[in-house]
Amino acid sequence: MQDKNSCFALHNTNNINCRSKKCRYYHENGEGNNCILNLIDAKESYTLQEVGDLFNITRMRVCQIEKKAIDKLRSKNLLL
Repeated sequence: MQDKNSCFALHNTNNINCRSKKCRYYHENGEGNNCILNLIDAKESYTLQEVGDLFNITRMRVCQIEKKAIDKLRSKNLLL
């Protein structure tokens, strides 16, 4: 759920591309108004391959990042 006053919500609402390449959510892909948050909001789920394609990394690297994140959550008892 996006905040109505956020830059990505404004780009999406006004259907204009973001030009701020310094933004942490900027993703030059021609979809989602150059905002990764708008792009991922358009689809309910992604495969590891699709995530890798979005960030120009391999499916295996996405899997490694996912495993590390899950391990961190488990170590802090945030995940069963």
